[in-house]
Amino acid sequence: MPTVYRILSQTDWEAALALGELRGTAHDLRDGFIHFSTAEQVADTARIHYARLPNLVLLYVRTEALPADAWRWEASRHGALFPHLYAVLPTAAVHRVEPLVLQSDGTHRFAALDP
Repeated sequence: MPTVYRILSQTDWEAALALGELRGTAHDLRDGFIHFSTAEQVADTARIHYARLPNLVLLYVRTEALPADAWRWEASRHGALFPHLYAVLPTAAVHRVEPLVLQSDGTHRFAALDP
């Protein structure tokens, strides 16, 4: 899988850019890894964990730019396997960043992932 996705606040992304890496949000640090989603999972992740939150961005992360031994596919929501990174995320591994548009119903529009 060449790309995985991470939803992040614009503020957290700007802090990561300043450091050159994302060490993780409070949620990641609590769990011991950085949470990611596949293209098929990311809209549900946004709906469940980020509904009605403004100023979010979607990171497109190249998995080949990261150590293979730092990735794990682990069961999460409803037993589905999610990609987890047990390392910091260098910002250089992010090949695209898009703002997530907050719609009037509180959901986010994923323009790049829409058919």
